[in-house]
Amino acid sequence: MTGRATFDWRSPWPWLTLAALALLVVFLLVPLANVLLGSFGGGAGAKSGWAQVATDPKVPQAVLNTVVLGVVVTVLALAIGVPLAWFTARFDFPGKGVVAVLPLVTLVVPEVIAAQTWLMIVGNNGLVTRALAEHGLTLPSFYGWTGLVTVMTFTYYTYVYIGTLAAIRGFDVQLEEAAQSLGTTPAMSRLKVMLPVVLPAVLASALLVFTLVVGNFAVAMVLSNKVPLLSVLTYQATVSEVGSNPTMQSTLATISVAIVMLVLFAQRWIVARGRREVMQGRSAVARRLTGWRGKGLGAAAALVVAVSLLPVASIVVGAFTQARGPVMRWGQWTTAHLERVFTRAIDPLLNTLAYAGIATLVGITLAVLISYLVVKKRNALTPVLDYLTALPLALSGTVIGIGLVMSFNTGWLPLTGTGAIIVLAYVVRRLPFGMRNASSTLYNIPDSIEEASISLGVPPVKTFLRVVLPMMLPAIVAAAVLTWTTTVAELSASIIVYSGGRETMPIQIFRLIDSGLMAQASAYGLLLIAVIVLPIIVATRLFRIDLFASRA
Repeated sequence: MTGRATFDWRSPWPWLTLAALALLVVFLLVPLANVLLGSFGGGAGAKSGWAQVATDPKVPQAVLNTVVLGVVVTVLALAIGVPLAWFTARFDFPGKGVVAVLPLVTLVVPEVIAAQTWLMIVGNNGLVTRALAEHGLTLPSFYGWTGLVTVMTFTYYTYVYIGTLAAIRGFDVQLEEAAQSLGTTPAMSRLKVMLPVVLPAVLASALLVFTLVVGNFAVAMVLSNKVPLLSVLTYQATVSEVGSNPTMQSTLATISVAIVMLVLFAQRWIVARGRREVMQGRSAVARRLTGWRGKGLGAAAALVVAVSLLPVASIVVGAFTQARGPVMRWGQWTTAHLERVFTRAIDPLLNTLAYAGIATLVGITLAVLISYLVVKKRNALTPVLDYLTALPLALSGTVIGIGLVMSFNTGWLPLTGTGAIIVLAYVVRRLPFGMRNASSTLYNIPDSIEEASISLGVPPVKTFLRVVLPMMLPAIVAAAVLTWTTTVAELSASIIVYSGGRETMPIQIFRLIDSGLMAQASAYGLLLIAVIVLPIIVATRLFRIDLFASRA
């Protein structure tokens, strides 16, 4: 019988549960434990990481800067995402369809490309910078706080927009109308009735943005300049030219984990206290805006979306712009950069396709199996299994990469220097994505269908393969596409674990940006976006799969 919490050792499911737990312990918990224990030093007489932190003024400053950056970006993301969601949900205006959908495009633009393309526009040699310089105007440097806040805000406001838009559309407008019928003004009814209902979703989105900023690596490395940040110091302690400092890197990674864990605990506490049970009712009818007011507000919303889409436009222009070293010759076109990728430097593209393809296949297989165990074959161990698969959401890619290198550098399973450790980092980091999709579908499959098949003499495993799996196929395809799109853009974990000759496209883009070769980086960036977008187009157009709905 499904759903019971006891073990039937004659069934294959308890054994599969133990096998899945063993994999997670070896490849997730052990690396995390090594990171945490590594902060206390490597042996007798060795100075602990905490003692080093206490004497290094850079670390407290980096922690403070990271927290301040997280707060500032979160506030600005709220200031953009919440009004845009409200405006899109409650009003109808010219161009609404475009404004409502285009922010989702920013989700498929890798962060390293976003940082690169903003530099191409307003960096020291950027298009706008050069144009203004010809008229005697000088822009302030985009490096440091200005660039960090700008890029991260226009990258992460989409998360607030999506969460708030779903909450507002799901709100029963009859509650708001009832308050107004009792004499409450429209503004006050929204404040007292609607706000408490949608506030948990807004706060959850805000806290998600904060955790993403704390764990951000790509934008921080490209734009931080002289602003110490925790993710940058952690990376520098790992790959320092004068020798890595394993104890310090473990300590900094532990601090990062602690900050994110505190935020996640705060998120659960706030959401639990602010939860409201509201029966599904009637959504508000969008009010048509016409005349100058409709055009003005529509133009303002479109401007926000257009600014956030600048990376997509500039990466296309940059890929075909002539360049001499770091100098971009704007207005002069060439296909040489793309030709070079396909003729002389194709390895990063091939590595990306190979590693991400294997990781997607392995990750989705594990996600489907573990989801089935957690949802349909519950026992005393499946709650632990469920918790462990969600743990990577609280870990930055840098932490995961450091843990894997520390755990599998030598010993019984030496993976460092191989492509396998890159695939492993991808699988561990993106496992929760597949889990969410597969689990949401399994909850909607009645147990009676599976039980009927078993009652007819079909073995449990064969029933799963022939009955349950085909019903999960749309969700599996959606999970595979979303896992693929996030895996091919992965940088923070892969740059820690990769070795020479195994560079992926995000790593190659990062190295080219660091060398100032923006045009060549744009060529790889254009290919990377194509590799990300093509499966999305196939899934949404050919298979009619709603990817974003399946994520919820």
